[in-house]
Amino acid sequence: MNAKHPKGLYYLFFSELWERFGYYLMIGIFQLYLTETTEKGGMGMDRKEAADIYGTFIALVFLTPFLGGLLADRIMGYKNAILIGGVLMGLGYLGLAIPGTAFFYPSLGLIIFGNGFFKPNISTLLGNLYNEPIYKDQKDSGFNIFYMGINIGACICTLFAAYMRNRYGWGYAFATAGVGMFIGITTFMIGLRHYRHVDIIKPVQPEDMPLAKIMVQVFLPALVVGAGAWFFPGNIFGSDSTDAFIFATIPIIMFYIGLYLRASFADKRPLAALLSIMAVSVIFWAVFKQNGTALTTWAQFYTNREMPTVIQPKANELYLAEKMINKMDSVIAYNEKFQVIKEHDKPKKIFAKPVYFKNIDPQKSPPEGETTYLFNTELFQSINPFWVIVLTPVVVGFFAFLKKRNINVSTATKIAVGLLISSLSTLVMAAAVYVSSNGAVKASPAWLIACYGVITVGELFLSPMGLSLVSKLSPKRITAVMMGGWFLATSLGNKLSGILATLWDGYENKANFFFVNCTLLGLAAIGMFAMLKWLNRILKEHL
Repeated sequence: MNAKHPKGLYYLFFSELWERFGYYLMIGIFQLYLTETTEKGGMGMDRKEAADIYGTFIALVFLTPFLGGLLADRIMGYKNAILIGGVLMGLGYLGLAIPGTAFFYPSLGLIIFGNGFFKPNISTLLGNLYNEPIYKDQKDSGFNIFYMGINIGACICTLFAAYMRNRYGWGYAFATAGVGMFIGITTFMIGLRHYRHVDIIKPVQPEDMPLAKIMVQVFLPALVVGAGAWFFPGNIFGSDSTDAFIFATIPIIMFYIGLYLRASFADKRPLAALLSIMAVSVIFWAVFKQNGTALTTWAQFYTNREMPTVIQPKANELYLAEKMINKMDSVIAYNEKFQVIKEHDKPKKIFAKPVYFKNIDPQKSPPEGETTYLFNTELFQSINPFWVIVLTPVVVGFFAFLKKRNINVSTATKIAVGLLISSLSTLVMAAAVYVSSNGAVKASPAWLIACYGVITVGELFLSPMGLSLVSKLSPKRITAVMMGGWFLATSLGNKLSGILATLWDGYENKANFFFVNCTLLGLAAIGMFAMLKWLNRILKEHL
């Protein structure tokens, strides 16, 4: 951050850092909490059910920004929406700290709606700062810096999650997420004087649908159709929650199509470009968001998580390691797919070694009764944000280098290249499957580190560029609504990621799971490259 950027960036950077600290702490342990046995304080769900809930939750988290962006654009303003959203999210994290289902689902609801108010509007507020002529040329790099703040929060949070979970339990870990959220809100309030002047509600234009009409024609149908799909006997897409989500999004998708159809001649082409990029980005998020499901499963059961002997005592002292005793004991039983064997399938008494030792090399297995210290599974969630922190200056510097030599790479081109690079990350995991004999022996953590490294490059080419593009091309009066559209695409991708993750156990050869992901990303990249000439022409006309 330097003099070329507005002072408000500093405060928005740290506000988002702490908000993402809370969110990624919670999401990093979410599947682990859902699949942990009730005896150990978890929810006791099987992996398919947990993946479905995870996918639905992260989908809804990124669906509600449509509502939050709309209300901020028309009524509330961005500042008020951000403050309300932050408080709701903080209360939701604290609610998850209370054991049992009574507070579990209401707390998820608070996080879902809180994120809807917070997420699109802090990005919109940042974009408004860069609409001032003095900062306009720095918008892409400003969003890259902002994105790095997101990932610093995501990187450090798992250390706190591991410490609180190991020493005090699940509830204290979730409560720590709430504390982080309230630190973020406090930071945002301290910096208000630096961005209050760009918190402006734009006048509604004749072609804009009235808010009351949107509620009746979009939100009401979404609720009715979603509820109908939930309660309809049987299901179409694998679960009631998936049916409800997909059908509920149809009226919202139609709203965005309607925005384009009703737009003035001047707005039509940039809106068409934005909607096309949003559609393609769905596939990226469908693969990327498997970090909390399929890749977490790979880290938990298929990756060598044993700590080096030299640091084990220190790690135990800091409560950053899980203890695993290699002995026959009465424990939870797992089948060959690392699924918990349900009570009705078990004999009366189970004597087995802890699941971690199921696919360890017998020659490397510790002696009977010896304690092994393992890296917490959630710590692997820090690899991606770590790469973002390391690679963001490299990526920003690379494009600055090209710019100095009059080689201007358009935002659309960056996104297309990002999709192509991301597809290569899935091939890294396919190679890991082959090297580990399809999970028969544990794989080196280097495979996950490499996979996250490759997809992070793709992410840096795509995600902050998408936010920047929405800010550049959106008609100013509906910037937050279009930011909500970007998060709607993220939401659809998130739900698709959950659907794909439920298929994990169905693949005997896990490499095929990753080849499917590679194919999806490859097709998305081809689609983006096919649109490039058209998109670049629109960008040249409107920027």
